[in-house]
Amino acid sequence: MAISYDEVEVGTELPARSFPVTRATLVQYAGASGDFNPIHWNEKFALEVGLPDVIAHGMFTMAEAIRVVTDWVGDPGAVIEYGVRFTRPVTVPNDGVGSVIEVTAKVAKLLDDRKVQVDLLATFGGQKVLGMSRAVVRLA
Repeated sequence: MAISYDEVEVGTELPARSFPVTRATLVQYAGASGDFNPIHWNEKFALEVGLPDVIAHGMFTMAEAIRVVTDWVGDPGAVIEYGVRFTRPVTVPNDGVGSVIEVTAKVAKLLDDRKVQVDLLATFGGQKVLGMSRAVVRLA
């Protein structure tokens, strides 16, 4: 069932999601994206360049976050614009458990032509990992 523009208002909250990420997830993403930078899979290298541990790809984090919006609207093609600033890395320990990215979102503005602005909040360990995370979505 499509979300109707007439059914939403500023402040409408989208269902929150949690996204687990493990080292295996990062290797799979590297294969899909072609981004094999060792900071995303090699702990020794990550530490040598000053990182606290292996970190998730920024684009992976960004992609997981927008899933809150695409799941809500039911159509990935309804997302017209999407942008973020990468503010903090998501570290992923090699402990078989990994990390969890928490994402919440809400309608921030009603725009013309049945579009809305959705502001997202993505956190890891209680700290924001994406800044200025916003999507413009066309609703039914």
